[in-house]
Amino acid sequence: MDERTDIYLVTRKMLWEKQVYGRVLILVGGGGHSGYAYALAQALHKKMTLSFLVPDGDTLSKRRLSKFGNVKFLIKPRGPKTSTQQFIPRLAKAFMESIGQPFHEFDVVVSSGSNFCVLPAIMAWMRGVPVVNIESPVRFSKPSKTARILQPFSAITALHWEEQKRLLNGVVVGPIVPNLELKPENRGYILVTGGTHGHRLLFNAMAESNLHNVVLQTGKVDPKPYVEKHPEWKVLTFTEGFQELLAGAEVVVTHFGLTALEAAVVYKKPVVIVLNPEWTRTVGAEDAERLAEKLNAVFVSETNLEILLKAIDEARNRTVPTLPSGAENLAKMILELSQGR
Repeated sequence: MDERTDIYLVTRKMLWEKQVYGRVLILVGGGGHSGYAYALAQALHKKMTLSFLVPDGDTLSKRRLSKFGNVKFLIKPRGPKTSTQQFIPRLAKAFMESIGQPFHEFDVVVSSGSNFCVLPAIMAWMRGVPVVNIESPVRFSKPSKTARILQPFSAITALHWEEQKRLLNGVVVGPIVPNLELKPENRGYILVTGGTHGHRLLFNAMAESNLHNVVLQTGKVDPKPYVEKHPEWKVLTFTEGFQELLAGAEVVVTHFGLTALEAAVVYKKPVVIVLNPEWTRTVGAEDAERLAEKLNAVFVSETNLEILLKAIDEARNRTVPTLPSGAENLAKMILELSQGR
């Protein structure tokens, strides 16, 4: 190649990197689903104009995602403990709010997989906008209700694992996790977390231990009893600096979901996955154990202190597997889908 050809190719590459290819709306389901949305936003934000709908009151997701694009609120019909009596009026309100959304302004709408996403995704499809739905990475024995409902309306159903192809007609992109943001190091503490809604049984069991170097993230569970019992622990409800906690942990003890994936895949931390029997609307022991196998994590099905302490010691001696990140793969598919509009 001559010098002019080199300059042309470099210039073309620079223009392509700066060019924006379409508009995408990401429906952010809250909790771990917000993490999938965040990972996808990292992969897409330089290529597409991004907007987000997040559950009403989820200010943490709004703050995290605002750097990528405009964020608006929408009511979430059902949480892990929402009663049927509460669900029906919330569903009606979500329906009315979804009708008023300007879906026609977008080239693609992405569902991060929660029930929060169902109504707006179908509304977008009715207006001729292609829908992409992300299945949960913890589904091995049966698909999520959201995936079953949205399968007929989705141009792409994104799967994390090959085994999920037995459940859904989808495309395996790999585990969808955020990029590495901080250099991992071992600061010697055990990070205990139960996600957005917390894991009271796990926290109560850990509080009976004599462990001193513990960082406890309680989510929506009241942190006061743990602060009083263990003033030497670092106890917090929510933080935008959660990546720092992951990066510095020696071992991560958590429920099944994005935190387990992110700890193992991104930060290469040994993980203990503890089943939460209070979550009756999500997967059970079989699926949680399958996820643990994928991550070479230690699986605990009962919140017994002796079992937990043995699991933590066992996790320290396990090798964390290397797995691909599916966010970039899915981002390329969404770009191609938007260009077909």
